[in-house]
Amino acid sequence: MRAKGIAYDTGFVRHGEISVPAFDLDVVREDLTVIRDDLHCNAVHLIGGSPERLEQAARVAAGLGLEIWFSPYPLELTRTEILELFVDCAQRAERIRAEGAEVVFVAGVELSIMNKGFMDGDDVLDRVQRLFGHPDRVREVSTRLNEFLAEAVTAVRAEFRGRLTYACIQFENVDWSLFDVLSFELIRSAEVADRYPEAVRSLVAQGKPVAITGFGTAAWRGSGAVAPRSMEIVEHDAAGLPVRIKDGYVRDEQEQAVYLRELLEIFEAEGVDGAFVYMFALANYPHRPDEPSRDLDMAGPGIVKVYEDGTWEPKAAFGAVAEVYARI
Repeated sequence: MRAKGIAYDTGFVRHGEISVPAFDLDVVREDLTVIRDDLHCNAVHLIGGSPERLEQAARVAAGLGLEIWFSPYPLELTRTEILELFVDCAQRAERIRAEGAEVVFVAGVELSIMNKGFMDGDDVLDRVQRLFGHPDRVREVSTRLNEFLAEAVTAVRAEFRGRLTYACIQFENVDWSLFDVLSFELIRSAEVADRYPEAVRSLVAQGKPVAITGFGTAAWRGSGAVAPRSMEIVEHDAAGLPVRIKDGYVRDEQEQAVYLRELLEIFEAEGVDGAFVYMFALANYPHRPDEPSRDLDMAGPGIVKVYEDGTWEPKAAFGAVAEVYARI
């Protein structure tokens, strides 16, 4: 595997609110240094909704010699708003690339379900539910998405001279002639576990470099079987903020560690060009070891557990990822 990476959250922006209120570049530098030196990563997938933060984090990553996947992550935006975000970020990414860093621009992640304008639905869960059992609707969404991506790629390539990709869900049926790298949000669940290596093999066989993004699970017993839905054990308040863990779930860091180790070994065996574990830390799902019902980290995909004061410690998954990356 050429690019051994992990996703790093600079703050998701939804309805004008950002998920990581404080953004300290000294902390970012410390985290990215750990990602390079302790996790043995040579690439980082910088995700978020703030162009300024993405550029700042990318400059830190460039200084550390990491390959940068510059990834604006639109949430609940219109097509026009997404395009404006991409152009702004493409200009910033190009400045960093022109200074000598290796930069790949990621033109969105799961745009069709995460944003407005590709299908009906008030939010991501509503949109996903509307797709179940409706193949005609899936085809319509794919057509709309590819029309938008063609426009977006033209706009981004006018500003950015490096490699370009899009992190897709497979049903989106992306027109890959537009892109240099094929990127897939490919999460293994129990339903597809027996076919998962073959699915990865078929993607690699298409000829272009393949990256797997967005894969991971949470640290509770049984999470690996339902990995795409492993965060659904959280109850939310009226404002949509996470407040507690539903009854009946048990913290199990080894579950997450085994899951990530197995997937990384599959990717290496099947010739994947790059892998980006999701994710380093999810700060707004804090670890509360003395309050199991409020230990939101149990449901988070981070491979470090973040305390309410912002400090963090490695989970078992941290060691698993470091061990695999050190030897492949």
